[in-house]
Amino acid sequence: MAGAEVEDQLRILRAGTVDCITGHELRERLSEGRPLRVKLGLDPSRPDIHLGHAVVLRKLRQFQELGHVAVLIVGDFTALVGDPSGRSATRPALSKAEANANAATYFEQAQRILLPDRLEIRHNSEWLGAMGIDDVLRLTARSTVARMLERDDFAKRYAAGNPISVMELIYPLLQGWDSVMVRADIELGGTDQLFNLLSARDLQEHEGQDAQVVVTVPLLVGINGGDKMSKSLGNYVGITEPPEEQFGKLMRIPDELMPRYFELTTGWHPDQVEDVTARMRSGALKPVEAKRLLARTVVGLYHGDPAAARAEQEFDRVFKEHAAPREVPEFVVPSDELRGGRIEVARLLALAGLVASNREGRRKIREGGVRLGGDRVTDAGLEVVPTEVDGLLLRLGRRAWVRIRAA
Repeated sequence: MAGAEVEDQLRILRAGTVDCITGHELRERLSEGRPLRVKLGLDPSRPDIHLGHAVVLRKLRQFQELGHVAVLIVGDFTALVGDPSGRSATRPALSKAEANANAATYFEQAQRILLPDRLEIRHNSEWLGAMGIDDVLRLTARSTVARMLERDDFAKRYAAGNPISVMELIYPLLQGWDSVMVRADIELGGTDQLFNLLSARDLQEHEGQDAQVVVTVPLLVGINGGDKMSKSLGNYVGITEPPEEQFGKLMRIPDELMPRYFELTTGWHPDQVEDVTARMRSGALKPVEAKRLLARTVVGLYHGDPAAARAEQEFDRVFKEHAAPREVPEFVVPSDELRGGRIEVARLLALAGLVASNREGRRKIREGGVRLGGDRVTDAGLEVVPTEVDGLLLRLGRRAWVRIRAA
């Protein structure tokens, strides 16, 4: 492969990454001009993919587009151990059935990102499940306890007197052995996986293979800023969510996060990312228009451009024209929640999931952010009869709606 082509590939593949161990090895592998085997381990404890998970899949897709082979490893055997990365306590192990069910859901979603013709899927139970105790002992002899305690999460747990099982110490070796068995040229992962990814290099060299290049990608900050994207924190955008929901969430991203989102979630060439971010810095592209561009791009990736256009139209109809969404979830008032045939609006907000508690519901009412049937609710203690409000829209702010239904 010509030097200029190698450098262009390097620029594309290094964009939006953190670690590359090592850069000169990656350049040498690309210069060989053959399809490289790029490994990504699947954590089957997370069946649902959001944009944070998709960052590494988008990077893997870029390798595929440049002619390389994606090797997805289903950790159906290592799931029985539990990956200790980033954990302050032992992670609960999954059963084989749970791991396989989660993996099936993951792959259905990953197919929205990866190219099927340059994709190899392997289960590490193929080789790890066949190992005897003598094989395991030989594998464990290739590392030391001192080396394992160099891991930040292990070191912190050890210093705090928290338990670390011997099984957890073995996990990086098992993941590293996966790389040996599939003869990985490159392995991708999040920054929290760096120790595990590096463990494979020594094992490969011990087996007479070239050590894999390790490339890590950053953790994506959630749509509210601050914390990393997480379903448990509610700051995520799921790749299978409806187009309108994805579009609305992406329009809420803080302005300062926009360059990072363009870089990590769009799969764009670095030149395109630089062009947009430069226009944002100069003021030629206003933040609201940049968010619209990002939202259209991301929704288009997962649902197609026509769906993205419809999602933008629906967003304008709801948030610019203040109209109700065309599709609003219904909430049936539980009869056992009624007191004297009535229920507080604040309680309705909590039961419908629009707020976390009755107290928060009353606070939102006092702040003037609650409407029922188009009228602003001003009495924090207002009670209603379900049959009298049946079919009315209960709205919190501009983004949360339910239609009330009497039981």
